[in-house]
Order: sequence, then C-alpha cells, then structure tokens
Amino acid sequence: MNDSSEAIPPIYGDPSSPAGLSAPGIPAYLQKVYWWAYLHPNAVRVFEREWLVNLILWGNFARLRDAALAEFGERIEQQVLQVACVYGDFTQRIAARLHGEGRLDVVDVAPIQLANLRRKLGADSPVRLHRQDASALHFPDASVDATLLFFLLHEQPEAVRRATLAEALRVTRPGGKVVIVDYHRPARWHPLHLPMRLVLRTLEPFALDLWRRDITDFLPPEVAPAAVRKTTAFGRLYQKVVIRV
Repeated sequence: MNDSSEAIPPIYGDPSSPAGLSAPGIPAYLQKVYWWAYLHPNAVRVFEREWLVNLILWGNFARLRDAALAEFGERIEQQVLQVACVYGDFTQRIAARLHGEGRLDVVDVAPIQLANLRRKLGADSPVRLHRQDASALHFPDASVDATLLFFLLHEQPEAVRRATLAEALRVTRPGGKVVIVDYHRPARWHPLHLPMRLVLRTLEPFALDLWRRDITDFLPPEVAPAAVRKTTAFGRLYQKVVIRV
C-alpha cells in the first residue's frame, strides 16, 4: 500500500456527533440519497442490529455473507480488500479466518462508518481501516489478492459504479478475484418481485440498474476478465459474481 492511503486510529471522530453528515469528501449522491442509512448518527444506532440487517435481506444475511466468505476458504492467507463497511458481523467473520500472511484492509468514505467498524472489531484487531472513496482507491496496481464488494454497487450511480469496478480490478493481482454480492432481478413468479421494485425505486434509486443489466456490463470495455462466474439465490433476488482477473 502506498503512503497516500490514510489509515485511521482506533476511533475516528465521535460517532455520536453529526460529523458524518458534513465530513469533507463525502460524495454528493451519498449525502443526498443515503444520509439516513449511513451518515447520520442515528443510522448506526438503528441499523447496527443483526436482526434488522437480516430482516432487510428477507432472512438471507447469513446465507449471503457465507456465500461471499466461501470464496476464501476457512483459512485466509491472502491479502483481501473489503470495499465499504457492512452492518452486522460480516467483517468480523472475515477477520476470524485470517492466518499466517492473511491480511484484511477495509475502505469506506464515511468516517462514522469506519468508527463504527473499529468499535465492532476492537482496538487490538489486525484489520486495517482506511478512509478512501471506492471509485478512487489509493492502493497500488495489483496490490491485493482479492477484492470484495458486498451490497455496494446497487447504492452507486452508474458512473461511480463503473469507476468502483475499474478500481477493484486495478488493485487486484492477476490470478486474483473480485467477489461481488448484490441485488439481482428476481424471477417473475417471485412474490417479492413487485414489493422489492417499489422499495428499491423509492429508497435506492440506483439499485434497479442491477435488475436491468448484468454487472459485467459496467466493467471497463478494455478489460477482459479471465473468467466470470455468477450464481443467484432466493428466487434470483440476489447474486454472487466472481470475476477472475
């Protein structure tokens, strides 16, 4: 990792203050669309509950979390980059699998999210946290073995999503992989097809892009992945895409 990457101390600011709403460098779309979910102090108080995260994902949080972790095995001896913090025990589960030369770096653009994750991990955790924008990472080219994006892409406007994927591919070494878990267009018969469309249209205006198009449509045109593997779950409402670099 180069010197321009900003590692944060055990506590980054005061999570109980409204600083997350006005911290410099917060993208405009995040402030406008997702302030209530990630930036306001009450967001952490409300959403940092495992049962609520599970409810939002219709009881599938553990299943989707474990599907992502399955790509790394029970012992992680690789250098893994997690792009964006996740409510629940997602990062803690990854950290528990680190062995030997295994390393986990987590980036997020919101100080309040990094402070919340540091609290969950504990001050003595080996996980390294960095305040960076997903669409403009400070990591050198080909510097990690795997990059993980868990329910991030649906929250980004198309231009930001494209930049985030380009950055994920850039920092991942040849032979490594980018692991993505996110929404997917459900089967027509799915009882949640219409309700989820209404929910996403109302609360997550960029998410329906992933219903209309494959994630690979947002990859840089000049990049030819070695392989792409996609699986779906829960009536195709969710997907896991593994891109071999």
